[in-house]
Amino acid sequence: MRRPYDLASITALMCFEAAARKMSFKEAAKETNVTPAAISHQIKALEQDLGCALFIRRHRGVELTEKGAFLLVALQRGFETISDCVVQLRESPETVDVTIRASTAVSALWLTPKIGAFWKIHPGITVSQIISDVPGSGGRHDLSIRYAIPQDNGEEWRPLFHDRILALGTERFRQEHGIRSAADLMSAPLIHMRSEENDWTGWTEWFAALGLSVPRGRSLHVNNHMIALQVAEDDVGAVLGWDGLLGNLLEQGRLVQLVPESIPSPAGFYLTLHPRASVKARLFADWLAEG
Repeated sequence: MRRPYDLASITALMCFEAAARKMSFKEAAKETNVTPAAISHQIKALEQDLGCALFIRRHRGVELTEKGAFLLVALQRGFETISDCVVQLRESPETVDVTIRASTAVSALWLTPKIGAFWKIHPGITVSQIISDVPGSGGRHDLSIRYAIPQDNGEEWRPLFHDRILALGTERFRQEHGIRSAADLMSAPLIHMRSEENDWTGWTEWFAALGLSVPRGRSLHVNNHMIALQVAEDDVGAVLGWDGLLGNLLEQGRLVQLVPESIPSPAGFYLTLHPRASVKARLFADWLAEG
């Protein structure tokens, strides 16, 4: 694979820079904690790679050639830039006060705007997101958002929202398929969402809650709620959505409620607190729950 930068050996360049700055292979060896022979070997290899002499070897020392001086200036500028960056990073280490884990859909549609609003009130608290649609992954985190029914298993929970599940699609889709009621959706193309991360309520449960039978129209199955919503926006089918989660999409008119029928969500969106959650993490958790 072609390298993104046309560079010689970094080790050889560092040895050359030290020798050229010190005007001594011996002093460069002391600085880099290697032998003078090793410095000489690296510089010879560099000269062979570049196809030019970098030093004029004299009995009492070395002198830079014109090309050697040109390379030294370039290296020093580059090393100074890198050094300045490293100093800034060391002086301003990144600290994260709160780490929260959520699915792609929850993060994009609900959590990210919430974090922005929280920062305006608490600018001194940094919040980091871990986005994961795979159960058991996501690494270390203080909080996590789940679509679930809380269990009495010792975990600490905060309710976020428990809303209604709507049948959504585009206005064009509704007109093309003559959809006026939930019964009309029985034979319409439906987008089914299945995720290992969340046991999303599906169309079968939705129709059953309304006293209807299993749908018989075309089906498209996806495993990511954001993809399901995008497919619905492309007029492919109807998708189920939670009004508290998808408020912006409805307000923007990207999706519409296809029929007046809806059902209460059997599960809710809850915030789980890890036992190690800090005071700042708990402050953020309480703020989310209150909002």
